[in-house]
Amino acid sequence: MTSDLSHPDASFGGLAALRPRLPSPLQELRDERFTRRGVRLLLKRDDLIHPELPGNKWRKLEPNLRAAARAGHRTLLTFGGAYSNHLRATAAAGRLLGFATVGVVRGEELADRPLNDSLARCAADGMRLRFVDRATYRRKAEPDVLAALVAEAGGRCFVVPEGGSNAAAARGCGELGRELSGVADVVGVACGTGGTLAGLAAGLAAGGRAIGFPVLKGGFLGGEVRRLQEEAFGGPRGDWSLDERFPCGGYARSTPALDAFADDFTARHGLPLERVYVAKALYGLTTLAEEGAFPRGSTVAAVVTGAA
Repeated sequence: MTSDLSHPDASFGGLAALRPRLPSPLQELRDERFTRRGVRLLLKRDDLIHPELPGNKWRKLEPNLRAAARAGHRTLLTFGGAYSNHLRATAAAGRLLGFATVGVVRGEELADRPLNDSLARCAADGMRLRFVDRATYRRKAEPDVLAALVAEAGGRCFVVPEGGSNAAAARGCGELGRELSGVADVVGVACGTGGTLAGLAAGLAAGGRAIGFPVLKGGFLGGEVRRLQEEAFGGPRGDWSLDERFPCGGYARSTPALDAFADDFTARHGLPLERVYVAKALYGLTTLAEEGAFPRGSTVAAVVTGAA
């Protein structure tokens, strides 16, 4: 499936041709760790938005794809680690919509190794992979470094940041909050770069609150969420907080406690949990429920941002 997105009006039709499933479905689970405290648990199944784009990435990519089409760009350049769902989603969207894609991957040493399943999928979808050393990757937003990467890619690219998180993406994720307004009192989501949380909190109605569970250690994410909200909305929006107790070893890593929780959750509910993000968010929400953090009568929603 390809589309001519070179004209602004054509871009709207081209994106619509992907037929994303929005609003994403809500699934109620009866989990005694919540029900015995009078708390209702919902899953917001963003993993079902589109069969070929991993998880909630469509919400971030869609406004960036529109912007690229309007500007007449035919190549997308973006960034990610070796297991990045964002790279996979960008590669799939490029194949479906006729964009060339370039993925700058953290870790020069990976260039000489067999591709893992995630990067192999990117390559199969036509993404050109450019492996860079970790020092260069950390400097990727610096003008001279970015200019060199763009020049290598052909000199005319629409640049989408790591994780797809920019002001446009945050505004796109505002719809997630609006879909949950009046449905959930508390919404939990795992966070990598902060864009989903920034938009989710902004979209929630008054009285709703969002909790982000960082999958990386370092304490930097609060500043990123504030920066994204400033750029997207002109200032702080919504009631949000971070619970930084559940990185469970860091990005794309796990711990015996997280593995035990995820295996138990699957046994209880028949739903395998993606370990990089989703299991950590549900582990965090379940811990908070058992700590009595949610008043009786509350409804808590967990955003399922990707499939196992």
